[in-house]
Amino acid sequence: MAMPSWFSRLRHSSKCLFNSMRLQASFRTRTSSNSESSKTPFPFWSTSLLPISVAVSAGSLALYPQSNLSLCEAPNAKARTEFVVKGSHKKVPQELIDELKAVCQDNMTMDYEQRYNHGKPLNSFHKAVNIPDLVVFARSEEEVCKIVKLCDKHKVPIVPYGGATSLEGHTLCPHGGVCIDMSWMKNVKALHVEDMDIIVEPGIGWMELNEYLEPFGLFFPLDPGPGATIGGMCATRCSGSLAVRYGTMRDNVISLKAVLATGEVIKTASRARKSAAGYDLTRLMIGSEGTLGVITEVTLRLQKIPQYSVVAMCNFPSIKDAADVAISTMMSGIQVSRVELLDEVQVRAINIANGKNFPEATTLMFEFIGTEAYSREQTQIVQKIISEHNGSDFVFAEDPEAKKELWKIRKEALWACFAMEPDLEAMSTDVCVPLSCLAELISRTKQELDASELVCTVIAHAGDGNFHTVILFDPNNEEHRREADRLNHFMVHTALSMEGTCTGEHGVGTGKMKYLEEELGVEALKTMKRIKVALDPNNIMNPGKLIPSHVCF
Repeated sequence: MAMPSWFSRLRHSSKCLFNSMRLQASFRTRTSSNSESSKTPFPFWSTSLLPISVAVSAGSLALYPQSNLSLCEAPNAKARTEFVVKGSHKKVPQELIDELKAVCQDNMTMDYEQRYNHGKPLNSFHKAVNIPDLVVFARSEEEVCKIVKLCDKHKVPIVPYGGATSLEGHTLCPHGGVCIDMSWMKNVKALHVEDMDIIVEPGIGWMELNEYLEPFGLFFPLDPGPGATIGGMCATRCSGSLAVRYGTMRDNVISLKAVLATGEVIKTASRARKSAAGYDLTRLMIGSEGTLGVITEVTLRLQKIPQYSVVAMCNFPSIKDAADVAISTMMSGIQVSRVELLDEVQVRAINIANGKNFPEATTLMFEFIGTEAYSREQTQIVQKIISEHNGSDFVFAEDPEAKKELWKIRKEALWACFAMEPDLEAMSTDVCVPLSCLAELISRTKQELDASELVCTVIAHAGDGNFHTVILFDPNNEEHRREADRLNHFMVHTALSMEGTCTGEHGVGTGKMKYLEEELGVEALKTMKRIKVALDPNNIMNPGKLIPSHVCF
């Protein structure tokens, strides 16, 4: 649809006004303090002089939105990691606090410690200059609607919060505002065993869900880090070790409900397994990271618990040999459910953290499922492939407890890293490339990691071209920060040069925004910005995430 000429002229005038004023304006960003009385509101220009809204992001200063006009900032000449995400701060009106109190009763807090904990992800090096001004604990979809409507009326930012396991700054509150904690909404609303689907609230964790489903012989196959909730898993479009067989979150959500910035509730699809009815709003919401709406209900596709499984492990003299075996296994047509790669540094961390004695060499872990005969047949075929690629020490486990223990160790690999360097923080990042490029990407990255003074590990979902590095560093040490930043950029840009992606499953948040234009192109980002402005004209929904601030349309 053509844009009205008056709108184009107004937008152009506003941009010119903004660009001229920003040269003269002096901003002052304040860090959070224990003292509420010491907080001063962020200075604002008169709305009669500047009726604009500024999209906010990492490394930018921004105003709360004043209208539905979308402006942008100049792109950074050189992308770099912002270890403390900057942002503006506007005091939350007392009127809004009183209105939220009427809705939430005692289920809200302005306690500093609670607000600080909600403003800092559990296992992420990302921090922000501000924390939420208050935290509300939603109990129902109706309550979420009321909270969002009130925040939209007062133009106060909203940041949804679930398990706090995300790694790229998704739940940071650099502009203060209201954090909506969804962890109390964890009910199972309906289970349809014959249809193999379930309707749940967003606060339920995937591990809790699978405990509930086990007596019915069903399970939900997505397995990111322990503690992740279904709502957050939808928001970040997560996956995990089982994605090689069952797909990502995008493939396992049938429909969902979300509260838009206006407080309206949308249901994105029916419960039918397939539909050609209209735009695919389900996939629009999955991966939107809370920037388009707050997810309040999810209908999930379930799977039968496998009849039998075998877990196998083997070692390799080089990481390239291991990656080549993963590729050969996938090309053989074997329907493996997991193919996980750990380098020797990660295995060392696991040994230290768990008191194990695994050979400290590059290791592949496989899982084969099906009937007992089929699982063992697959194991034998892969063992032959391994022998052709310098593999050794091939062992396999069939005992249920032994298998459970092996996968538990793998799932807790990030925490194991801190056993090597307990005083450091982890930069955990990921990329994904076409499977044929995986061996080269991992080999090139591994050379850089091994040459670095920092302790770094490699963990890969090798069956679908996705791999992670964990870089242990001191964020207060400038040399450490620069080196961690360099290694991260090397890995991402190498992946992008191979037609890969800057994030296979962690999402964008604030940490990966700087790579999106190179990966997707500016026209794709403009399209995202149009969608964002259309659904959230006041820019209250998790502002400053996902879409780079310099993108205009």
